[in-house]
Amino acid sequence: MLVLATLAACPSKATLGRHLAQRVVQIGVNDVFSVPGDFNLNLVGCCNERNAGYARSSGVGACVVTFTVGGLSVLNVIAGVYSENLPMICIVGGPNSNGYGTNRVLRHTIGLPDFSQELCCFQTVTCFQAVVNNLVDAQELIDTAISTALKESKPVYVSVSCNLSAIPHHTFSKEPILFSISPR
Repeated sequence: MLVLATLAACPSKATLGRHLAQRVVQIGVNDVFSVPGDFNLNLVGCCNERNAGYARSSGVGACVVTFTVGGLSVLNVIAGVYSENLPMICIVGGPNSNGYGTNRVLRHTIGLPDFSQELCCFQTVTCFQAVVNNLVDAQELIDTAISTALKESKPVYVSVSCNLSAIPHHTFSKEPILFSISPR
């Protein structure tokens, strides 16, 4: 929680990562469950993705996992959260934004040059899916995902390209609208 609160409280650089941290803190997330990995967004860790089931200690839960290998591991947990009508933000450290459309096979995938395999798996167990692979619409996608999780009381999927989280962008310097919907 200390890392997340520190990121959210430090307005010196208006980055995607700071915006995401700020928004998650604003909805009352106290703990973010994460497994360290090279496609993660540098948050506090735990031993495996199944621990994300404990992420919803009060109100809304959040977890951060690596692209595909972590996402597929946490999928069972997210399905359980979905069936219980619990709001959770599942953040995935996605592939580099420059890799989309290159027809390359990446590690952490099932061996196909299509980055949508994981997204397809999450579509049936989340109420909203956002793939953030550019900064222009990142704020809107993140805020829509979080507000949908709160409104529907279901988990959402937010994939953030690993090269974008620390890049400043003018859209993140605006004061975001506060969420007014409480989880059921």
